[in-house]
Amino acid sequence: MNRNLSSAEKNNRNAETQGKKLMSILPVMLLLLAASVVVATAVGDVYIPFSDTVRIILKKWGLLKNIEFSYGHEAIIFNVRFPRVITAVLVGGALAASGTAMQGMFRNPMADPGLIGVSSGASLGAVTAVALGLTVKSLYFMPVLAAFGAAITALVIYLLAARDKKVPVLTLVLAGIAVGTFISSVTSMILMSLHQQNQIKEFLFWSIGGLNDRRWEHVKLIALPVIICVLIMMFFSKDLNILLLGEEEAQSLGLDPVKARRGLLFLASAATASAISVGGNISFVGLIVPHIMRLILGPDHRVLLPASFFGGSVFLILCDIIGRVMFPVEVNAGIITSLVGAPYFLYLLIMARKGGNLL
Repeated sequence: MNRNLSSAEKNNRNAETQGKKLMSILPVMLLLLAASVVVATAVGDVYIPFSDTVRIILKKWGLLKNIEFSYGHEAIIFNVRFPRVITAVLVGGALAASGTAMQGMFRNPMADPGLIGVSSGASLGAVTAVALGLTVKSLYFMPVLAAFGAAITALVIYLLAARDKKVPVLTLVLAGIAVGTFISSVTSMILMSLHQQNQIKEFLFWSIGGLNDRRWEHVKLIALPVIICVLIMMFFSKDLNILLLGEEEAQSLGLDPVKARRGLLFLASAATASAISVGGNISFVGLIVPHIMRLILGPDHRVLLPASFFGGSVFLILCDIIGRVMFPVEVNAGIITSLVGAPYFLYLLIMARKGGNLL
């Protein structure tokens, strides 16, 4: 009985410690995110002072009244730049949170949302919308079909990998590679059949990944599914911590690993599909941000998941700023994330080869 009390006391103390860490880190992350949003909204071809940027946003939200600004500044801030930045917040946060969940449930620091073929399915949906000319009729067709393709692909891969109500991680990865390769071939065949130059450019622009011309319609399209999926993933934080202990330990603690992974896989796939349906194939956010946050904060997902969401948002915003400001012509955010993420992925491979414990 004393041992049980001692164990309970340790759990309570651990929960209190993590609660304090969460309460201390979240204000810092929120402040960093707010600063990034203001900077990204202010800078551009037309520079607008930070103070004016904040006041324009507050005015549009109805918090300030009877304030006039230079001609065109309100339209630039609230109709052009601010929705693009909010899209970056949602896309970057969703990809990072999904990557955190996948790395935790697979116990693999090199897992990311592209592991289960979600990106390939989204690409097929996007190129289908382009080939059928649906993108001319409405801007919603491409993201909707991309999200649908990603969700269906994730479901097919899961069904192929499942056996006796279990989903072996290696089988899931191999199924993802096989299905993803097949879908990529189909996508390439459809792309080769396109004859109009603007259709090819439209798909290639989407496949690179970026935030150009994102509007409030795109924000409204993904805001609700991303927020709901990420919040539910945070609810599963304790299950992710238990999954880190292994199959037998998880079962001994009363957790069904298969059921937990199934739910987390669905949530991560849905959040990823929503994000890439609007942002395109933005790579490496779900790989490097969770890993960096884990090095700073530790492996407890009660802290790691919300911190990764905000970290992913800040990371994508900064990549978008670099692409807009640091080059003679604008470079897509997806290219910047790949330039940063690819060397870091190679570093992880080298560390794994040396036998380093990365998780």
